[in-house]
Amino acid sequence: MHSSNFDLKFQSMSRKLVLYISMSLDGFIATKEDGLSWLSTVHVEGEDYGYEAFNDTVDTYIVGRRTYEIVLGMTGGVFPPATMHQCYVITQQERSAENGVTFYNGSIEELVNELKKQEGKNIYCDGGAQIVQLFLQKNLIDEYIISIIPILLGDGKRLFLGDSPLTKLKLIESKNYESGLVQVRYGN
Repeated sequence: MHSSNFDLKFQSMSRKLVLYISMSLDGFIATKEDGLSWLSTVHVEGEDYGYEAFNDTVDTYIVGRRTYEIVLGMTGGVFPPATMHQCYVITQQERSAENGVTFYNGSIEELVNELKKQEGKNIYCDGGAQIVQLFLQKNLIDEYIISIIPILLGDGKRLFLGDSPLTKLKLIESKNYESGLVQVRYGN
């Protein structure tokens, strides 16, 4: 059987799981105390480093429970991604949906595979490191968009924990900004 234009179009429209995250130059996503104030070192009025354009390419957001709770604490109990996307918080506990968020405690592989089968835009994966490691171990991440902040934290919570399979990636794009932030985009 030959491949038709329709088949090629369908393949190019399949949903991807995209890790979109920031880290320090030495590989940390937060301080030991879950602090994120160091991210403001690259704040430039009117510059969002492509965040709004990226958000236009996704309609689903997956995050770990700890990161979800940290965001709630920083925003006075509001979870901003839930106002824009279908949201899943990965947890080990049984919990009812609230404020536009579905709490999921099943197989991460089943969730992602089911979401990829549905029509829609890409799937946004955010921290923390345990969730990223789960996705890596199951080979579920299709693209990595990592903003590298020009700061050395010396210690904190790592983006990549190790014990992940060897994964060779292809550079899709890199951008550098006047603030010193470098954003890299890799795919499988």
